[in-house]
Amino acid sequence: MRVEVICPHGFCAGVERALRMAHAALSYADEAAAQGIYCLHGIVHNETVAQGLAVKGMRFVESVEEVPEGAIMLISAHGTSPANRAVAESRGVRVVDATCPFVAAAHAKIRENFAQGMRTVIVGEPRHAEVRGYLGEPGACLPEDVKPGERTGRVVQTTLDAGAHEGVCTATRDRQQAVRDFIALHRAGGQAVGVLVVGSAKSANTGRLAEIAERSGARSWRINSPDEIAAIDFAGIGVLGITSGASTPEDTLHAVLAALKR
Repeated sequence: MRVEVICPHGFCAGVERALRMAHAALSYADEAAAQGIYCLHGIVHNETVAQGLAVKGMRFVESVEEVPEGAIMLISAHGTSPANRAVAESRGVRVVDATCPFVAAAHAKIRENFAQGMRTVIVGEPRHAEVRGYLGEPGACLPEDVKPGERTGRVVQTTLDAGAHEGVCTATRDRQQAVRDFIALHRAGGQAVGVLVVGSAKSANTGRLAEIAERSGARSWRINSPDEIAAIDFAGIGVLGITSGASTPEDTLHAVLAALKR
């Protein structure tokens, strides 16, 4: 079985930016830092990344009320609602905004639509942190809430299938297309294709890569660590492509490659 790394893969620019801001906040020594550095929700959906930050002192919370007054709070790459920002301001919480620029632009579009008297339909997983943030904007609604004949705008969760939805972010689209191209190339050559996606089960974009690989005619697996490789049956696979979710550290992918070589 030949193994190939599919590019692009791994951290997107939004994740890299959020992590830079997280590490900068952790190194910021003043009286607020003495109260602890907090992050609203997981900074990205990857346990390895979160554990690494936790070891350095970052505390993860699910509500702004859990953050002490005057402390530093990082808004994750998924963004958050205006209500959460207002609560943080009222409590004197010092906000470090690591919202992905694509997500921030979508929030701005929802507000622009509302100012023009138009509601915005949010297409995505309602429980996902990114979508919850959008739904907190004035005029945002789910598809089932639209009235017949109503003129609306539209915002799409950045990690959906780009082949089915317009508005997915560039990094997601490029990674998904790379998987499709890899499979099409090798299937055309008559090979049995497999795709191994490295990343957390909590990561929407990681799961989407595995789904797309399966729909494109490959056998696919999603793992979070090299320890899971032993349980996979690669029998019959001629070429195995490896990719990783946008929140998966490069070190994890290299560890998986090393385990496959062994």
